[in-house]
Amino acid sequence: MSGFYFSFGLTVVGMVLYHLSQKSVPAGMNPFLVIILAYVIGIALCVVCAVGYPGKKNLIESIKLSNWAVFTLGAAAALIELGFLLAYRAGWKISMAAVATNAAAAIVLIPIGILVFKDHLSWRNVVGLIFCIFGLAMVMRD
Repeated sequence: MSGFYFSFGLTVVGMVLYHLSQKSVPAGMNPFLVIILAYVIGIALCVVCAVGYPGKKNLIESIKLSNWAVFTLGAAAALIELGFLLAYRAGWKISMAAVATNAAAAIVLIPIGILVFKDHLSWRNVVGLIFCIFGLAMVMRD
């Protein structure tokens, strides 16, 4: 299996586990402590994986190479965690929350991708994006 398909599959499995877990967190728990506990488990898993990862930089070298993006990635991850946890507590359906937020984020990222990262969109991409916008509108209506 190529790295492209492996990473895609890993992400899908992770997203399914993520949303099932988020939807199943006990309502009485402090949302910030939920995130702290989840990150402790995530950090432990990453430490185990990092030890055996071949040919890559160690912790000190990685810290030296890090930039603003590493820190904003941490903040973004915490915001995503808190946002989904609160969305599910507010009554969002598990089948709609991920679809709606991913489509909305894609719409915001399109101009950023084009202007900042010089992404190019084909006509097929544009037609697909129109369907995404239409689909988001349909999903958000009850």
